[in-house]
Amino acid sequence: MTTLPARIVHRTIRRNWRAVYDFASRPGNMPLWASGLAAGLTRNGDDWIADGGPVGNVRVRFAPPNDFGVIDHTVTLPDGLRVENALRIVPNGDGAEVMFTLLRQADMDDAAFAADAAHVARDLDALARLMENEERPR
Repeated sequence: MTTLPARIVHRTIRRNWRAVYDFASRPGNMPLWASGLAAGLTRNGDDWIADGGPVGNVRVRFAPPNDFGVIDHTVTLPDGLRVENALRIVPNGDGAEVMFTLLRQADMDDAAFAADAAHVARDLDALARLMENEERPR
């Protein structure tokens, strides 16, 4: 079995981990911090449909709500390629640690993988800003 190179992109957020999970795990909130979903998500049965820009609409299936801070999701591209994304919110003292496991896809070169990691980092920065803002989202 072949494994893919991986990079963990993480941010510490000064807010209770359960509050971060509650906010971040709601698909309706994701356009506020996950730029790849900025156009929004539309419910379609157990899945959500997102405008994938130039690649077309993508199908997203999220892990069910849970007590473990797991927001894993599978993205299915129009060509049928499935990308598994592991996203976790865990306690870190009085705050939270948000961790996204980025897997380098087979067709990615070093520059594309680095750009993908930078994109994820910007999204996690946006989530941290939202959660640490005095006008905290509910």
